[in-house]
Amino acid sequence: MLVIFSITLFTSALLLFWIQPMFAKMILPMLGSTPAVWNTCMLFYQAVLLLGYIYSHATSTLVKLRMQLLLHLGLLLLPLLVLPIKIPQGWEPPGSTNPAVWLLLLLSISIGLPLFVVSTTAPLMQKWFSNTSHSSAHDPYFLYVASNIGSMLGLLSYPFLLEPNLKLIEQCKLWGMGYITLIVLIFFCALILLRSKNLASENIVSTSESTITLKDKLKWLVLSFIPSSLLLGVTTYLTTEVPPIPLLWVIPLALYLLTFIIVFSKKPILNHELLIRFLPSFILPLILIIIFEVAKAMLLINVYHLFIFFLITMICHGELAKNRPSVKYLTQFYLWLSLGGVLGGLFNALIAPRIFNSVIEYPLAILLGCLLCPQLISINEKSKQRKERLLDILYPLALWIFIILVTYGLKLIGVKVGIVSLCIVFIPAIFICFNFSSRPIRFTLGITAIILGSIFFKGDQGKVLYKERSFFGVHQVVVTPDKKFIQLIHGSTTHGLQSLNEDQKQEPLTYYYRTGPIGQIFSAYNNENDNWKVAAIGLGAGSTAAYVKQNQEWTFYEIDPVVNKIAENPKYFSFLHNRKDNVKVLLGDGRLLIKKAESNKYNLIVLDAFSSDSIPVHLLTKEAIELYLSKLANNGILAFHISNRFLNLRPVLANIANSLGLVCYLEIDYPIKKSEKKLGKYPSHWVVIARKEEDVKKLLLSNSKWQALQPTNARVWTDDFSNIFSVISFKLSNK
Repeated sequence: MLVIFSITLFTSALLLFWIQPMFAKMILPMLGSTPAVWNTCMLFYQAVLLLGYIYSHATSTLVKLRMQLLLHLGLLLLPLLVLPIKIPQGWEPPGSTNPAVWLLLLLSISIGLPLFVVSTTAPLMQKWFSNTSHSSAHDPYFLYVASNIGSMLGLLSYPFLLEPNLKLIEQCKLWGMGYITLIVLIFFCALILLRSKNLASENIVSTSESTITLKDKLKWLVLSFIPSSLLLGVTTYLTTEVPPIPLLWVIPLALYLLTFIIVFSKKPILNHELLIRFLPSFILPLILIIIFEVAKAMLLINVYHLFIFFLITMICHGELAKNRPSVKYLTQFYLWLSLGGVLGGLFNALIAPRIFNSVIEYPLAILLGCLLCPQLISINEKSKQRKERLLDILYPLALWIFIILVTYGLKLIGVKVGIVSLCIVFIPAIFICFNFSSRPIRFTLGITAIILGSIFFKGDQGKVLYKERSFFGVHQVVVTPDKKFIQLIHGSTTHGLQSLNEDQKQEPLTYYYRTGPIGQIFSAYNNENDNWKVAAIGLGAGSTAAYVKQNQEWTFYEIDPVVNKIAENPKYFSFLHNRKDNVKVLLGDGRLLIKKAESNKYNLIVLDAFSSDSIPVHLLTKEAIELYLSKLANNGILAFHISNRFLNLRPVLANIANSLGLVCYLEIDYPIKKSEKKLGKYPSHWVVIARKEEDVKKLLLSNSKWQALQPTNARVWTDDFSNIFSVISFKLSNK
């Protein structure tokens, strides 16, 4: 009996968490590979899970057991009508509006029904088990461990086993076979339940059993909200600078599930009270990492973020496990947990992008964790006197004033912002804040004081003229501190720069300056090709429009309407405005839109699409380059901007070019002299690909920096396969 129920829960959880990265990968190319795709998908999964738990709670409390079995077995057959899973034909994302609603509708139509049915399994099977004659039927929560082990296996098997070895269509068919297996297992569970001698006493609970209160429900809600919000926050952090891929989605979610496995096991391996004691010690360094945007040791920093996420989630879920109700309220308990998860997802995926113009929901969730976690268990008796409550406010205020005064004093004596000044100001502040850790409100306000003080410490970062957050990230238009340039910043990366000097306004800067790699291409071919037709996937500030000539036709493909709005506004950047008769901008994913262009139209196609420092993977696959070639004139050129702080994309393009019989050349425009940096020139890496050597001969003769790019033994990237970890490099520093 126990084996069958455990295997059933294991299988349902495996299917539930296998479908999540699988379908997200299917739709990722349609939305520019932005991290928001996964967050929106997670919100949908959480919402469907809530509906599944509502169904489980309603049927287990309102429907007699025999009818309940028949109803559920009938429901299990419905998803067979829509399998195998696929994206319906004709679905394309909107080009000029936020695609979140469109994505939620697509998810509902494509996987809503099978996901809903599978999501009902965990609470329902535990409830069924509680009505059996098994000796552990009075406390079936331990079965949640089997469910979460299945969830972890479903997640981890995807990037390591399924994604590298099976095409998406094969994965979908295999999922369908797994679902049929689940139907059979649930049928056996129903038979076991019908034969159980405990059937006659179903739903009988001792009258002396305590009831749950509204306070209990709200506690469950908040304790599930915090980890859910943190889950999406840390995932967004991990995938801002590196392209979002299933493995980077899976790691935080697997840690999230691991906490459930640990806290709901009969003998948890981690001490709950000890975790709470250690929390303040580890939180404080993370706050400094966030506010000073430390990212140079990327792997180490990311691991630390994941560790803090795991720690806070362990504490919250540990409290949930300690406060779980009797089996009578089992389905209601899971219902409130699911509701808290949905609210966390709703906050991060839909509400936060609308009410915040920067990504602050992640540190907010950390602060909320600090506020609640130490308070849940009273390690030290906390005074409730009015004086102590007043000091909870006054001490953090004094800490904030201390940071401001010391910072101001350092500036007066001419100490510049750096490691020394940072240590003088913030090391004492950290120690002071640590002494607040026995009182959660004081500790949380102390952290807030450090965050607010850091704004003054960092000083003049340039005047922000415009700031807006879209589905694709945070965009800022900033005047540089020296007041010489105006720049477009997305995430942590500059995506365009224009001189404020009227005589220099039409000079392309950053990675596009005239003597740089892209400038060399236009210098070699643009003078003799006044009627060139050029396509550029990725707009930025419109810097490359500075190369437009009178009789040319240029088409920019830009997925983010906010970027287009900024680039077309002459108050910020005038590159597009001054060439508007020759340039058109099409909104939507570049790969989807360029597919509609006529064959062999363009003489040059420039691939320059970034999300912060992350390059969308679907623009760098074999199928993508085959598509670009079909739109390229016979002697045309493909130019790829592959500058990146952490990814070495050279072998990716070299291997694809080699597999298609193309020529491939690289120029590393690095280092840049200090005098050139002051003029707005940035180092960059560019790759050109053409059908034959003659097409790039003039470029090669004009500059000896262009070198043939040799292929490697690595597997060629396709729409069904990409391996980000094979190209991660910590030695790159070209942006």
